[in-house]
Amino acid sequence: MMDGSLAPIRTPFEVPPAEGEAVEIAEGVLWLRLPLPPPLKHVNVFALDDGPGWTLVDTGLATGKSREIWQALLAGPLGGRPVRRVILTHHHPDHVGLAGWFQSTHGAELWTSRTAWLFARMLTLDEQPLPRPETLDFYRGAGMDAALLAERAAERPFNFADVVAPMPLGFRALAEGDRIATGGRDWDVRLGDGHAPDHVTLWSRDDALVIGGDQLLPSISPNLGVYATEPLNDPVAGWLESCTRFATHAREDHLVLPGHKLPFTGLPTRLVQLIENHHSALNRLIEALGEERTACDCFPVLYRREIGSGEYGLALAEAVGHLNHLYLTGRATRRRRSDGAWLFRRVGAA
Repeated sequence: MMDGSLAPIRTPFEVPPAEGEAVEIAEGVLWLRLPLPPPLKHVNVFALDDGPGWTLVDTGLATGKSREIWQALLAGPLGGRPVRRVILTHHHPDHVGLAGWFQSTHGAELWTSRTAWLFARMLTLDEQPLPRPETLDFYRGAGMDAALLAERAAERPFNFADVVAPMPLGFRALAEGDRIATGGRDWDVRLGDGHAPDHVTLWSRDDALVIGGDQLLPSISPNLGVYATEPLNDPVAGWLESCTRFATHAREDHLVLPGHKLPFTGLPTRLVQLIENHHSALNRLIEALGEERTACDCFPVLYRREIGSGEYGLALAEAVGHLNHLYLTGRATRRRRSDGAWLFRRVGAA
């Protein structure tokens, strides 16, 4: 339950940087933006001033448009100084997309968690013209409509290589408790989980800045998805544990620099909200599982709005994530239906 004594969430920077421009968040820290397709429409990236050059945090997608914007940023707000290092918060394409380009074209070093690098490089090399049988079985297990499943089976799936530049060998692994010097500050590395494994967050020791990536967002909840690569994963457990652990470090004056939306203060309040959001979803699911349901059957329960074709994959992945949590924590059972779909029911239901 929300503590009424906690400070509300505030967004001190109401106007985001325009394309090719930067907003100075604090001395030595620039906020930049790159375009994404809807619904997110943008990703925030940050440039940290290291004197002779820059450290970037995240990079945007590998598209011609993003490269053009980066060229303008390098010549403009970054003053023609080189990018010497890229720190990746996590392996998702909108964050890792141009990391390899900065390595190969600009000679930058890449720093990220070992898990993030392994996932990103594996996925860029795993290009598929059609969905793999394991992926189709995963969709079938989630209860995807047969007609939609047949349509997906016949079309080229999303491939990381479509929007992520080739990643050369060589990176520096970041681990929980590491310290990084950049932007005139020392930063503690704290790893999150749930949205992406070993998600890097950076907490300044010298002022109130926190670089949160997608682990700490102000007004939307990151997707906690399960995929065919790890079909019994429990991202909800990792998410709740991470938020609870981060709450021991969070201060009301922390200015969080998120991967999307606006920088914000009120981190203790936001962490409570992020935890309560998923407890609420789990409680709705338990109530609905008095009868057997597939993951796709649970869309109205979890989202309480119409899920469009563009959101369908993420909605399916997150529904599986919440059902897996209930199953793995002993609050629900599951059995295979004759068509291969998993049917979930709460423990003790008639």
